[in-house]
Amino acid sequence: MLSCDICGETVSSEPDMKAHLLIVHMENEVICPFCKLSGVNYDEMCFHIETAHFEQNELERNFERINTVQYGTSDNRKDSSLQCRANINSGIHSACASNQPKTSAQSLPKDGTLKHKDFYSENLTESRKFLKSMEKQPDRTKLKESIYKTMYSLPECPFCGKIEDNSQDMETHVKTKHADRLDTPLEDCNQLLYDCPMCGLICTNYHILQEHVDLHLEESSFGQGVNRVQCSRDLELAQQLQQEEDRKRRSEESRQEVEEFQKLQRQYGLDNSGGYKQQQLRNMEIEVNRGRMHPSEFHRRKADMMESLAIGVDDGKTKTSGIMEALYRYYQNAATDVRRVWLSTGVDHFHSSFGDKGWGCGYRNFQMLLSSLLQNDAYGDSLKDMSVPCIPKIQSMIEDAWKEGFDPQGASQLNNRLQGTKAWIGACEIYTLLTSLRIKCRIVDFHKSTGPLGTHPRLFEWILSYYASEREGSPKVVCTSKPPIYLQHQGHSRTVVGIEERKNRTLCLLVFDPGCPSREMQKLLKQDMEVSSLKQLRKFVGNLKHKQYQIVAVEGVLSSEEKISHLYLSFPVFTFLSLSFSQIFTFDSLFHKKVTF
Repeated sequence: MLSCDICGETVSSEPDMKAHLLIVHMENEVICPFCKLSGVNYDEMCFHIETAHFEQNELERNFERINTVQYGTSDNRKDSSLQCRANINSGIHSACASNQPKTSAQSLPKDGTLKHKDFYSENLTESRKFLKSMEKQPDRTKLKESIYKTMYSLPECPFCGKIEDNSQDMETHVKTKHADRLDTPLEDCNQLLYDCPMCGLICTNYHILQEHVDLHLEESSFGQGVNRVQCSRDLELAQQLQQEEDRKRRSEESRQEVEEFQKLQRQYGLDNSGGYKQQQLRNMEIEVNRGRMHPSEFHRRKADMMESLAIGVDDGKTKTSGIMEALYRYYQNAATDVRRVWLSTGVDHFHSSFGDKGWGCGYRNFQMLLSSLLQNDAYGDSLKDMSVPCIPKIQSMIEDAWKEGFDPQGASQLNNRLQGTKAWIGACEIYTLLTSLRIKCRIVDFHKSTGPLGTHPRLFEWILSYYASEREGSPKVVCTSKPPIYLQHQGHSRTVVGIEERKNRTLCLLVFDPGCPSREMQKLLKQDMEVSSLKQLRKFVGNLKHKQYQIVAVEGVLSSEEKISHLYLSFPVFTFLSLSFSQIFTFDSLFHKKVTF
């Protein structure tokens, strides 16, 4: 079987193939290789190719140069297919490439049509072979696709750029619109081509180029306008996003502030969750539910609490008495490492209960201080017929002092109300309550450390000077007539009942802590008290490292006139350091347990 290289039709023998070529192909008229134009003579076809397919023809020439370089061919030795293709191109495009050999008119029939056998049998066959060889070259695929796209594109006028649907219309357009330019040599036509400086498009007329460039400028101006609008929209979007972010941030800050506010309310007992009575009952119910308290014990304690609240006197269930006497005996008979010790007057220890656990230290320390004053005859007139009050009664007494005019700032910070709350109290409330009872006292503020590693040695020195005016010549154990000292620091308060001077000249405070239960304090009442039992009382300089301390020290009794004068005076605050008043004392929540709500 044989296959026609021109149309691909298969025949059975060589004579059939010759007949096929003669009948089908050799009798056809000349056809444009780019747009399939037919029905014209050879000269008209040459003119048509040079006018309508100038760019495609140039592409064919460039392709020949590339092929020559890649395959190492020369003018003296080219293969038959390339030689035929060069001869065809040189004959068709003689007006454009005068340096190549031209196909003479003798090779054509007398009627001027392209029906030469060699043209169809050799050149078209070689063209098919050439295209097939290109398919075997992967790096030439794009060039081949470009040639095909160019061969089947719509014809474009080389003078004005107009595009027609077919070659006949384009030829008519050229003959009618550009007849005066058909006689112009191609060299002159090439000089009239203009390149667009912006996109590289080739224009045949200056005015066309100008209009084309104006379109570029209009597109650029429009693009700038679009960019400005887009930038404006982006700015608005950015502002909206920023505003939304600010709103969320303010909302989050507000939420955190409310949470901190509620946390402080809970911490300082101002969250309206009830006071001493409610907490006592609630905690006893929990003990019953856990099986650690019998129901009968619950009802008995409830009855005792209600009776205590009714009369306003502490029921004494958290009190431990006789500790100061036990300490005196211990220092007389033992404590060989102690050089001298000063003890306050008799003090009862009170610890926290179910009703005030977590917030009642200030009230319990006041009970300790008041228990000492009640045992001191010097304060009998001021505290006549008085007993140690229960915590709700102490709250009521402080409210009465506020009503008299004491500490209006502190009263406003606590909303003028303590009863029914778990509000903390501090040095200012203790001072207010004692002053209202005609007890002369003062607050001393140690607002910063005075020793290494955040210690407060001057606090110890001040307490020593409070208990011992003359240390030389005094016995080892000195039972003074001084009441205990209320000691306040961040989050807690305690009661100082004495101070040791050890043989190495270091100082050690003796402190009652309301957080220490009765069973531990009762160990101090044993005849053979062990040294380990004193560890819960002893506080050395290295044990007190809070940032700031305040003490309330009792100094005597106020007359009625002096009590009235204290209504119009600020708190008599002193410091062991020589600092200004504003540096010494500030009403803050750190020490006074006051928070502005």
